[in-house]
Amino acid sequence: MYDCIIIGTGAAGVSAALTLRARGKNFLFLGNPELSSKINAAEKISNYPGLCEVSGAQLKEAFSSQLKAAGIEITPAQVTGVYDMGGHIGVLCGQQSYEAKSVILATGVEAVKPVAGELEYLGRGVSYCATCDGMLYKGKKIAVVCTSKSMEEEAEYLASLASEVYFVPLYKDAELKGENVHYIKDMPQAIEGKMRVERLVFRNSAIDVDGIFMLKSSMAPSALVPGLKSEGGHVLTDRQMRTNINGVFAAGDCTGKPYQYAKAVGEGNIAAHTVCEFLAERK
Repeated sequence: MYDCIIIGTGAAGVSAALTLRARGKNFLFLGNPELSSKINAAEKISNYPGLCEVSGAQLKEAFSSQLKAAGIEITPAQVTGVYDMGGHIGVLCGQQSYEAKSVILATGVEAVKPVAGELEYLGRGVSYCATCDGMLYKGKKIAVVCTSKSMEEEAEYLASLASEVYFVPLYKDAELKGENVHYIKDMPQAIEGKMRVERLVFRNSAIDVDGIFMLKSSMAPSALVPGLKSEGGHVLTDRQMRTNINGVFAAGDCTGKPYQYAKAVGEGNIAAHTVCEFLAERK
């Protein structure tokens, strides 16, 4: 069992990882090995102390070099669930699971806002993980809302199981094919139903479905962690980056504005130190 699992490879996650390594902790760093796409896309960063008008690519390279020098490896994974197991934390990544004494959420902010009803029907017809829940919809009619071309492989897997797939790509140049695949070029507005999902509503139409897969590169922390308290789409923490769930901490953009690297780095450092205190109290 790990001392800690860090979820997210942005500035907050990098800061937390460096601090935990300096403190000699056994941790797992989950996320994109290329680090945050937000960092790489930044044209110019002029408010990071000590670095005058550095580009996002340069800051990313600096972070990557520092992680390499510290011997820190990133495990490529998309986390689909974080669960309080009563004494430790379980982290699910598709069919792979990990256990740790603590978790630091450094997931950033979700690029695509949840559709109305999405969080309410999570686990009752709405799923984020094709590998986890795909077999539940074998031979059934589903909608697949996909936010990135990189997720098309999961959509293809779902199409091999379902009788009909209403594919809703929120990007250009989608390539998913299949006799049972029907494209819908409209923006989802709401998910409706009674005890379970029954339909997906668009601006100009609605379709009846048995289930809806929301294939995203990131998830809202409140959807990722059952029972996690949030406000305005941000995780609620105290000054030590503790959440309402024992052993779960958060840092960076997911805790709220300002969305700045300096703030994220500071919170990542604080979260890691608080994790060390938490671990010491458990002994």
